[in-house]
Order: sequence, then structure tokens, then C-alpha cells
Amino acid sequence: MNLNFDVEKIKNYKSNSQKARVLTENWVSENMYCPRCGNFNLNHFENNRPVADFFCDFCRNEYELKSNTKNISIKINDGSYETMIRRITSNKNPDFLFMKYSNVQWKVNDLIFVPKHFFVPEIIEKRKPLSQSAKRAGWVGCNILVNKIPTQGKIFIILNGKICDKDDIVNHVNISNRLITKDIKSRGWLIEILNCINLIPTVDFNLTDMYDFEDCLHKKFLNNNNIRAKIRQQLQILRDRKIIEFIARGKYRKII
Repeated sequence: MNLNFDVEKIKNYKSNSQKARVLTENWVSENMYCPRCGNFNLNHFENNRPVADFFCDFCRNEYELKSNTKNISIKINDGSYETMIRRITSNKNPDFLFMKYSNVQWKVNDLIFVPKHFFVPEIIEKRKPLSQSAKRAGWVGCNILVNKIPTQGKIFIILNGKICDKDDIVNHVNISNRLITKDIKSRGWLIEILNCINLIPTVDFNLTDMYDFEDCLHKKFLNNNNIRAKIRQQLQILRDRKIIEFIARGKYRKII
């Protein structure tokens, strides 16, 4: 894997946005493997395809690339808000690759793989409509709130310019598949409980630690008046999926 872009590809381009698109997409085509099955390369879909940018010709998984020169750990711009929400709720969204690159050195700094089953409407931020003077007046875009995705769903392929081990990544992805939940409401609860667990600084934790998040969870799930019972239910699901383990009455341990 070569972290440098092939700048020869942009010698006939003047627009910075076109240069960035050509360089980043070419880099994925030339260097990236499939994080799900380990296949040696990803193929590029035809341009302007509305759903995904790349696909694996072995496992047929699809990927969408989002790239910029800014910090990708907080949020990253995406397209239409309505389209994104529709894709998530219909379980038709692809996996995502988030890339941070340098437009001075023209190289990849960070690359994060986020499996599709970590996407819920709560991590999609609605942007303000474009002004009436804009070419697409009234159009509403969105941001993906990367900081609201559990750490288990943010799998680094490149971190601070260092290439991570391919076998470790594929294994991490396979483990993350334990969290696949097609029902969007159930997925939302699982993601929120996982985020709460991740905020607990110790490996071992108990129900009291989880009950500390009761008020926060109630604000997010206003129609649920029995938050503590829901917490216990979700902990049991995470235990059954081997994300956490039960060590004693009301006591748990993080596995991943």
C-alpha cells in the first residue's frame, strides 16, 4: 500500500475539488483492499452512481468514499439529508471509507472503515437549507457525526500515516458483525448502550454505572418510561453477542 497520490492523474485538472476527487478515488482503486473479505482490490463504479463508489468483485460489498483535509474524527460532510436517512432506514446504505489527506504532500494521513450496521438516524446531522440565491435553493444536506459512532465501528486502516495490519482489520470487521441489527429502532438502542459502555473508563463495570446514563437515555428515547429495564435488556443482547461478558450478578466485563 502506497500512501502517496499519483499526481500525474491531475495534470489536466484546474479545479481543486476535481483534483481531490480524482486523486482520492484513484488511490482507493490502486491501493485499497476489501476490509470485509480481504480481497486484494476494490473496483470503481461508473461515475455519478447515487449509492456507492466502489465494490468488491468477490463478496459484492459496496463502499462509499468521503474524503477531506480536515479532522475526520468529529464530523464529515455528506450529500442530501433525506436521501441519507432513507438509505439508513431501508438498510440500503453501503459501508463507508472516511479519508483524511494532505493537499500539500498529496498523501493519505488517515483512513477509517465504518460498517453500514453502525449507521442510525441519530448520527446524521441536518444542515441548514441552501439560501434562495443559491443554485439549488432549499436543498438540505447533512453531516455524518463520526464522534457518535461507537469505537467498535471506527476501524482504522491508516492511522497518522501508519498502515494498520490487514489481517487485524478483517478480523475486527468480522467481530463487529456480531452487532448487525436490521431493525433500525433496535439498532439505535444497541448503539446508544454501546456508547455508554465505552464512556466507562474501566474494563469491568456494573449496573449502577449503566444506570448513571438513565437521564441521558431518557432524553433520547422520550417514549420509553422504563429505561433501566431497557438497559438490562440491551446488556443481555451484548452479552449474547459476545461484546461483553457477565462475571457476577449485576457485573460485566468488556470484551471488545
